[in-house]
Amino acid sequence: MFIGLISDTHDNLPQIEKVVNQLNATGVQIVLHAGDYCSPFTITKFKALNCKLVGVFGNNDGDTEQLKKRFDETPNCEIHGRFAKIDIDNYKIALLHGDEPEILFALSYSQNFNAIIHGHTHNKSIEQKGNTLIVNPGEVCGYITGKSTFALLDTEKTKHK
Repeated sequence: MFIGLISDTHDNLPQIEKVVNQLNATGVQIVLHAGDYCSPFTITKFKALNCKLVGVFGNNDGDTEQLKKRFDETPNCEIHGRFAKIDIDNYKIALLHGDEPEILFALSYSQNFNAIIHGHTHNKSIEQKGNTLIVNPGEVCGYITGKSTFALLDTEKTKHK
């Protein structure tokens, strides 16, 4: 499966629209968001996705009740609190924001996941720890690094590593 990975949108509506268009153009079958939407009004921008969005909260998502409400009102969007375990065709993914490094380390050490997707640092990175691929797609907002980034994951190509 072809998966879009995003994080740290931080209310930047033009960049959210741009990344949604780019993800739609790539033909991703699902998008995982590692948190920090910030304001609930941003969720409506994800209606334009041609696939489902699954997300978790980040440390800057203050009004989680309103965010949950917006997610509930958006048919293709689903929120899972601070952590989500996602199983796609027997490919196990841990999705979290990553602002608690001890949890991130414990998940990578456990080797219970094919991939761990996180954000928080705003810096894109990809590393392999044992059998686990760890991906930070960087920041959609572009506020810290000056670059709006996202990542793509092909579970078929990484399944046998």
